[in-house]
Amino acid sequence: MLHPTSVGRSDQLQWRLSRRGTSLLYILTRRLTLVTLAFRSDRSKDLEIVVLRHELSILRRQVTRPELSDADRVFLAATSRLLPRRWSGFLVRPETLLRWHRRLVARRWAYPRRGPGRPRIDPEVVAMILRLARENPRWGYLRIQGELAGLGIRIAATTIRRVLAGAGLNPAGRRFGLSWRAFLRTQAASILATDFLTVDTVSFRRLYVLFFIELDTRRVHLAGVTAHPTAAWVTQQARNLAMTLGDALSDRKFLIRDRDVLFAGSFDRVFQSEGLRVVRTPVQAPRANAFAERWVGTLRRECLDWTLVFGRRQLEGVLRDYLAHYNAHRPNRAPSLFGPRGRRHVRSAGAIGWAG
Repeated sequence: MLHPTSVGRSDQLQWRLSRRGTSLLYILTRRLTLVTLAFRSDRSKDLEIVVLRHELSILRRQVTRPELSDADRVFLAATSRLLPRRWSGFLVRPETLLRWHRRLVARRWAYPRRGPGRPRIDPEVVAMILRLARENPRWGYLRIQGELAGLGIRIAATTIRRVLAGAGLNPAGRRFGLSWRAFLRTQAASILATDFLTVDTVSFRRLYVLFFIELDTRRVHLAGVTAHPTAAWVTQQARNLAMTLGDALSDRKFLIRDRDVLFAGSFDRVFQSEGLRVVRTPVQAPRANAFAERWVGTLRRECLDWTLVFGRRQLEGVLRDYLAHYNAHRPNRAPSLFGPRGRRHVRSAGAIGWAG
């Protein structure tokens, strides 16, 4: 019979199947042999024992240490208790047989054991612990344990402390001080900004676009497009926005606008009635309303600079399509590359974190 390494894959498969078939046939033959012993005479059995002992002595002179499988050990250990204490018929020493038997008994009654040490922490839980600690620097490990318990995640406080210490974070949190990043994010959660932008049509007709932007989520609301803006028109757009946002507008505390004469007192009173404080930017200081100005630049670079506008209705359609993409799909670099509607903002005592 050829060795399996010297033939092809199909030949190897046939060789393995034939080998397994031979092993199975050998086991069945041996079992049948044990059954037939009951029908044989004592004289023939004694003669066979003498022959087997002689063959065993021959093998002992040639093999110093036989290789035994687990099945061989189980069989020898089990039969050693049934035979008289004459150990000369076995290939191993009596101490070895007794040790194998003790192992069988211990395995029979012992409970299943796991590996040494504590089980490893789920990597997702570790990532959540580090994220909570980084986005909420004033939280200690006990506070993080409570937040995780609210999510149904049970973990020991000492484990959280060890994870934070291993990542170089203070397990007790920062008791004093506030980073500029956390401060600005906290303030942005309560600010709404508004501004105008102008678009020139193909016929050189200028259109005015009024929009509002939420500073924390970067979500933009298109108020309206007109060729002749008036204070009454701007005030009506403010009322429409207040009706659209509803209770969500009450979460805002400030409205940033410039000193355009179109933002009359009636415009301010619409937001003041909702509990917002109107903050006017300094004279000729566009950076004071930087979020709105930045969005105007983004709109021009990504949309308006590549579009010919023929009229107001076309411009409204273009802006609605772009805002549907901007608010729902476009990743924003500042809030962790999430779109304004693709995340929820979570407020905390020291910072705001975003999650998809």
